[in-house]
Amino acid sequence: MGRASSLLIIFVVLGSSFATYNVVTMIRHYGSSEGVSVDDGGLFFDPITEMPDHVKNRKTTKAPFHVALTATDAPYNKWQCRVMYYWYKQQKKLPGSEMGGFTRILHSGKSDNLMDEIPTVVVDPLPAGLDRGYIVLNRPWAFVQWLEKTKIEEEYVLMAEPDHIFLRPLPNLAYGGHPAAFPFFYIRPDQNEKIIRKFYPVEHGPVTNVDPIGNSPVIIRKDLISKIAPTWMNVSLKMKEDPETDKAFGWVLEMYAYAVASALHGVRHILRKDFMLQPPWDLETNKKYILHYTYGCDYNLKGELTYGKIGEWRFDKRSHLRGPPPKNLPLPPPGVPESVVTLVKMVNEASANIPNWDTS
Repeated sequence: MGRASSLLIIFVVLGSSFATYNVVTMIRHYGSSEGVSVDDGGLFFDPITEMPDHVKNRKTTKAPFHVALTATDAPYNKWQCRVMYYWYKQQKKLPGSEMGGFTRILHSGKSDNLMDEIPTVVVDPLPAGLDRGYIVLNRPWAFVQWLEKTKIEEEYVLMAEPDHIFLRPLPNLAYGGHPAAFPFFYIRPDQNEKIIRKFYPVEHGPVTNVDPIGNSPVIIRKDLISKIAPTWMNVSLKMKEDPETDKAFGWVLEMYAYAVASALHGVRHILRKDFMLQPPWDLETNKKYILHYTYGCDYNLKGELTYGKIGEWRFDKRSHLRGPPPKNLPLPPPGVPESVVTLVKMVNEASANIPNWDTS
């Protein structure tokens, strides 16, 4: 039974990887032409919502946010959470940070060996079988439970993921009732109107009210996410139950569900392209806040990208399903983009400084 479960995990991860490979081939077409125009933190224009002038200007008072990280107790998730929490602590104490408290929302239903290392709240997973093998459906349910059972002092929440690394101190990019989000080029409500209308009826307004985002990274006011989270959970489950929607949205179904749920509550997001970068496609870390290492990085020894083919040098989080990567990973060969070099250096620094790294 254990062997069957392990094989299932591997097949699920491989399926996710192949889906990612297919999606990412579109990046070269879209490039970085979409999203907001940002200069040193000031918002000039949001392509989805034209923001009022008072939102475009810099705020003068700090508005700390609580970092909320949803996670499982799988070894694959644990080592990523440890790296993420290490860099949260490094960046939080630097000038310019508005990072407040931190909670790992552990949706395994039971404690694990990181409870003393990372501030953690344990919540229940969905009832067995309800996620239909799509474990991400536990994320909205985890937020519903956490918001009901936990009191935090911050007015804002950053919804984050284990494979996020904070590159620099993160300010609060949200403003009042306008949460801040990263625009994903592959979340296209306008190109999926027939499906979106199943969950966002025409009486709610044009489909362009649905922002091209997922729930992470998003900085949002606590009262807003408290209203959105139950709707996000219900829409996610309904989408998964609908064969047409499940087939069309696949691994990004829960992201669409958050976007639709936000629109149902009349919440529009400030889109920030500087919120996050994703190597190997984004080449530099300059002026970006979060590094998201969801994609594998494969290169030959000449420093040329070999995406879709295992490289002579590689870093892929999926290579470490059963435990953490070894300390002191070799750096990429010359010619590999700065973003990938930075990723490896930051993982190495974290693993060198986290006690008992090999027990993740």
